[in-house]
Amino acid sequence: MSAWSFYISTLVVYFGVDLLSGISLNLQYGYAGVINFGYIIFQAVGAYAAAVVTLGPSGGAASFQQYVFGANLPFPLPLLVAAAAGAVLAAVVGAFSMRRMRRDYQAAVLLIVSLIAIQVVEADVPLFNGSNGLTGVPRPLLWLPLSLQGYQWAYAAWVLALGGAVYLLVRWLSHSPWGRALRAMRDQEDAATALGLNITAMRMQVFIIGGAIAGLSGGLLVEYIGAWSPDAWGYAETFVIFTAIFVGGVGNYRGVLLGVLLVPIIFLELPRFLPQIGYPGLTDSLEWIVIGLLWMLCLLLRPRGLLPERRFLARPEPTRDSA
Repeated sequence: MSAWSFYISTLVVYFGVDLLSGISLNLQYGYAGVINFGYIIFQAVGAYAAAVVTLGPSGGAASFQQYVFGANLPFPLPLLVAAAAGAVLAAVVGAFSMRRMRRDYQAAVLLIVSLIAIQVVEADVPLFNGSNGLTGVPRPLLWLPLSLQGYQWAYAAWVLALGGAVYLLVRWLSHSPWGRALRAMRDQEDAATALGLNITAMRMQVFIIGGAIAGLSGGLLVEYIGAWSPDAWGYAETFVIFTAIFVGGVGNYRGVLLGVLLVPIIFLELPRFLPQIGYPGLTDSLEWIVIGLLWMLCLLLRPRGLLPERRFLARPEPTRDSA
């Protein structure tokens, strides 16, 4: 298998996973105005859920690591468990954070929850093996008679297919009357309340749907890399996806596609091909400076993104002429 084929197929997998993340955050923030700075914990719980129901019981071959809810479910059930885990966690967190609270307070609460979650998982070893995380997660498509290169591209196609399906589903939801209600809540919350919209219920709905998509993205990622640890889900990962949707265009799913392609795929991968400068690791450290500069430049020069949100006009339904 050529190195370039492996590298490109890996980028395709990461693009699909990041696309799901961008769709989730764009639905929550771009359409509903929910600033989810704790997004990564919903992706992480999906990854852990998919891992533990694939690894089998924690004894026997997996006795070198500890975790809860060990099972050995067949493909694709672990992904359903991952999505369900993200939705359940979103329901629990949203129960106290999605009430009538100012948006900046919500953002602060969600960021604090994500920091607490990292500390809990690292400290409680029997939960998900502490700071070492989980490893040895079996690949899901090994029953296919494929070479290593064939498996890489088969899994990449599977991730893209799921990403495309979720893209179409969420785009349809966003253009439905429910999606128009979300935009009304985002733009004029008091007016939406006066029209009889249940703001708290709508926030919970969009938060749970976004949590399920985040959990699905985590399940796809852990089944590909075969491991997961708290080091892989710091809060900085959330800001990469936020930068992507800001650069592409908040509230525009085509902008999400463009932003995910530009930020986590192109801008974060280009430094790998640059010559090393300064001390070892300096080039990699500059990636986060680039992310921060991209966000600030976008807010200053192109606050609506490269593909701004389009105006949607609700056309009245045609009526039959009574004459």
